[in-house]
Amino acid sequence: MFAKISSMGLFGIDSYKVEVEADISGGMPRFDIVGLPDASVSESRERVRSAIKNANLTYPVSRITVNLAPAHIKKEGPIYDLPIFVALLVANGELKSISNDTAFVGELSLDGSLHKINGVLPMVIGAQKSGIKEIFIPFDNAHEGAVVKGITVYPTKNVTELINHLTGIKKIEPVSDKLYAEYTLPFNIPDFADVRG
Repeated sequence: MFAKISSMGLFGIDSYKVEVEADISGGMPRFDIVGLPDASVSESRERVRSAIKNANLTYPVSRITVNLAPAHIKKEGPIYDLPIFVALLVANGELKSISNDTAFVGELSLDGSLHKINGVLPMVIGAQKSGIKEIFIPFDNAHEGAVVKGITVYPTKNVTELINHLTGIKKIEPVSDKLYAEYTLPFNIPDFADVRG
């Protein structure tokens, strides 16, 4: 079976939309990731496999091919763990198909919890500009996601919480700008907003 999930990538300080395609077919068990992944993206195979098993879900013992499009841009970092995880579950029939205007970014631990990642703010801004209506990010990045208007941001602690949301068992509460307003720095530092010229 085939599934396509939206995600975001970083190119310097700019972000761009990435489509994570997963195909599960017959043949000897194998897991390939294509689309110019770096070493940390290639290591997603092991993190995703462990997260699926530790969440008591069925890992497909088949030939798995994951494509990160556009293929001409190098993909870096572990931010594609979560969209690959979701794409495999949809392709394997564990989840229903997911709308193209929903995006996922996040690094998985082996037990299925999500680690804080870098670059969430530009990715959420880029997602909003790309027409994405909702995005799932790690819980520890909630303050960054709360800044952006015009997009629903779901801070997610682990894959079980995510699956419960997607299946309608228990919804994750989206972040709001109130969360950002309550977040204050412990000391005053210069702000680039004060720079003129």
